[in-house]
Amino acid sequence: QVQLVESGGGLVQAGDSLRLSCVHSGGVFRNTAFGWFRHAPGKDREFLATISRSGGYTEYAESVKGRFTISRDQAKSTVYLEMRNLQSEETAVYFCAAASVNSRWSFEYDTWGQGTQVTVSS
Repeated sequence: QVQLVESGGGLVQAGDSLRLSCVHSGGVFRNTAFGWFRHAPGKDREFLATISRSGGYTEYAESVKGRFTISRDQAKSTVYLEMRNLQSEETAVYFCAAASVNSRWSFEYDTWGQGTQVTVSS
């Protein structure tokens, strides 16, 4: 079965940057599109970014456009989310998810990672 393992979360100060990683296994990485989401306490799960199977197309939520960058390394079967200028309200558990095609809708994703905690101090 497809498995996703996120890493790279931690405690940072407002204004700092962080890069999250998502390692894919158990499937064909090149046939898989990916998304990043976050879930903060008391809030709905929020779409952040998605990337196509080839990496040629990306899409971002308006709230993170220009600050976050999603990318993929086909040789390493890894998806990344580079986050810049993080703010305290962005403290959340960040999740990587896999789908057949890129999408901003969580219900279209088949497999989810366990999440990695990102805490941004003010």
